[in-house]
Amino acid sequence: MAKDIVYLSLGSNIGKREEYIQKAIEAIEKTEGIEVLKKSGLYETTPVGYLEQDLFLNAVIKIETNFSAREILKIINKIEAELDRKREIRWGPRTIDIDILIFSDKKINEPDLIIPHKEMMNRLFVLVPLIEIYDGEYFDKEEIAEKINELVKAGDQKIEKI
Repeated sequence: MAKDIVYLSLGSNIGKREEYIQKAIEAIEKTEGIEVLKKSGLYETTPVGYLEQDLFLNAVIKIETNFSAREILKIINKIEAELDRKREIRWGPRTIDIDILIFSDKKINEPDLIIPHKEMMNRLFVLVPLIEIYDGEYFDKEEIAEKINELVKAGDQKIEKI
């Protein structure tokens, strides 16, 4: 059975942000049936959506797996819960947030699972770490780079590699 290539975004803006991201990546790495292939650097970013909160740290990882998208969603939701993720305010503060960005060439549109991630192309905190490790399997890298330039010019999102 062919394995799927999956890109996951990770973000944190509560407490020891870098530690939460590292613990989440470690939990993913320890999951049998998942191999972490690449990790982006860490980026400090301004919040999007709900603005009255602290800056985020964000990263993207590339994994290979035999799990389905639904199974990966369950795995990352469990990891979020183990790292004390609370879902009190939409786009609000969180210890950890893990999202599926890309799942091979699959397109899924279900109430709780949309792949590719529907807001991916509107968020610098996703696109900048993504393009750092992206191998161009499913989207054109030039299209991603153009979108990054467009978002930088708009000026309402800030991002800095740390």
